[in-house]
Amino acid sequence: MPTRILPAVGDVDAVRSLTTLLSQLPDAEPVAPVVDSTQLVDTLARLAAESVDELPEVVVVHERIGPVPALELIREVALRFPAVGVILVTTDASPGLFQAAMDYGARGLVAMPLSYEELASRVQAVAQWSAGVRRHLGHGGDVFTGVGGTVVTVSGAKGGVGATLTAVQLALAAQASGRTTALVDLDLQAGDVASYLDVQFRRSVVDLAAITDISPRVLADAVFRHDTGLALLLAPGEGERGEEVTDRAARQIVAALRSRYEVVVVDCGAQLSGAGAAAVEMADTALLVTTPDVVAVRGAKRTVRMWDRLQIRKAEETTVVVNRHTRATEIQPPLIQRITGTAVAATTVPAHYKELQGAVDAGRVHELDSKSVVKQALWGLAGELGLVKAAESAHKGGRARGDRGSVSLFRRRDGGG
Repeated sequence: MPTRILPAVGDVDAVRSLTTLLSQLPDAEPVAPVVDSTQLVDTLARLAAESVDELPEVVVVHERIGPVPALELIREVALRFPAVGVILVTTDASPGLFQAAMDYGARGLVAMPLSYEELASRVQAVAQWSAGVRRHLGHGGDVFTGVGGTVVTVSGAKGGVGATLTAVQLALAAQASGRTTALVDLDLQAGDVASYLDVQFRRSVVDLAAITDISPRVLADAVFRHDTGLALLLAPGEGERGEEVTDRAARQIVAALRSRYEVVVVDCGAQLSGAGAAAVEMADTALLVTTPDVVAVRGAKRTVRMWDRLQIRKAEETTVVVNRHTRATEIQPPLIQRITGTAVAATTVPAHYKELQGAVDAGRVHELDSKSVVKQALWGLAGELGLVKAAESAHKGGRARGDRGSVSLFRRRDGGG
């Protein structure tokens, strides 16, 4: 069977030399190269969604790939697609870099200028390793699809538009439907998730920032298990410590959570930090919350343009959520879509702050009444985004047991959130 090899190279000259050599390898089947880290991860995720057998056996990552640094990209690929072997191509073949590449999950390193013999040897060894992993996973009856958990980031067009409430309710909806869910507060200087959920916990995301290998035990020590079942990773109590959470640390933390939870919701706040930018770039879905007023919509437009300039996310890959919507306002979702150039969620959140005030002031938004139209809209948004499990179709003796994850859960009489 031919070995499928996916080059990830941003440098034009390196692409030419690498693809030429790969095409000469025996039993090799090079596929069209990808030019940046985002395209690589998206390509692998799309193939993995079809079948683990569709994934290439070998991915060759050039050291100057971007925008995500090569080693960070290797770590993400190794965590999300463990049946894919990664080879790093670099001009620095020092023992220090070799050890770092292995620590980040690479299966081999090839020095430039490229040598046919060295490249052939590394590709063959990595392809054999990949085939062995796939046989092991297949025989175990639990083939890893490579997709991992779904990551959704929630950012605000400006402060006070409702990003945190949106993030909390999306996470609660996913958890209530039966999906294991983590809620991360990456609004590092002004995070309010703990206040909204009546939580006092001394550990925070900062405790994971300096750890290079986040094991399940280390992650469990930093996470707070809420009464609702949510796993909470909170912002630091001292806002100045937020600087300790770098973009590199954020990538590692989000990747670790993605590998252990079905849904990961990240509250990024309204101020862009390096950590928040990394989370938005990694996200399967990036939400930008705005209200239908001129100031907030201008803020949304500024944010979208900034993300595009920094190569974090393109406008068409961003979804705007309209909060505090009324039919009387002059700024309606289609206009916001035209102004920002983004997609706009079909579900809008109505303006009913009075029904929220008691739960917000008490710091217990998880106890918001199920009759609340705001809660119904936000949980409906979770359904639109695919964060909740579909309701079971079989009804025996009345209401289905599986309707906790559907819109029908709002008719429950327990008033739980």
